Amino acid sequence: MRSTVNKKEIENFNKIASEWWNPKGDFEPLHSLNPLRLYYIKERIEEHFSLNSKKSKPLKKLSVLDVGCGGGLLCEPMSKLGAKVTGIDASKKNIAIAKKHAKENHLQVNYMNTTIENLLTKHILYDVILNTEIIEHVDNVDFFLESCFRSLKPGGIMFLSTINRTIKSFLMAIVGAEYVLHLLPIGTHKWEKFIQPNELEEKIKKSAFRVAHITGLRYNPILKSWNLTNDLDVNYLACIKK
Repeated sequence: MRSTVNKKEIENFNKIASEWWNPKGDFEPLHSLNPLRLYYIKERIEEHFSLNSKKSKPLKKLSVLDVGCGGGLLCEPMSKLGAKVTGIDASKKNIAIAKKHAKENHLQVNYMNTTIENLLTKHILYDVILNTEIIEHVDNVDFFLESCFRSLKPGGIMFLSTINRTIKSFLMAIVGAEYVLHLLPIGTHKWEKFIQPNELEEKIKKSAFRVAHITGLRYNPILKSWNLTNDLDVNYLACIKK
């Protein structure tokens, strides 16, 4: 049976799973990125489904699947916005951390230690699927995307963020982030697994989907903050529709 799981990647994340909710730990870049990506995702969802952004829980009627949810950094705020959230991850330790944190904060999130291809056997479809900083860590990328699209409801929407494969991304996302600034543990990323935007577009076309919108994400190491940019050379975030 085909699998999207890369065992070495899971081992690497298991080693630092306890750090998920430490804003100054190994996942500090994700904590600083979270408000911006949440803003982008929320805005696009509201536009796509014609929702009232002024409501306290504008996503109340939507089901959201976070693939490779880690410790739940996106699951929890999506739940607070009213969505019915399911988070899946191939790492048991990640799911254990996510469950514990959600319970401590009295949040209802359905966490499962599984993969997107195994989830298909439950025949559950979702309005929104989140793929954030995960595709560069899986095997069989085409199969991974196919499985995600098969889990999406007709008229649904998917978000995918990852890192471009350029010289600039090698210098900034690997040399700079891992070896110089130590923002991430050394070995977190493999440059050859990064996907260029045009490659992503070609892959999703196979499933009759398209990139409806794409934006770059730029990190300022001095301010430790992120902003949206037209520059896709390093990090980028795509909104994908049928």
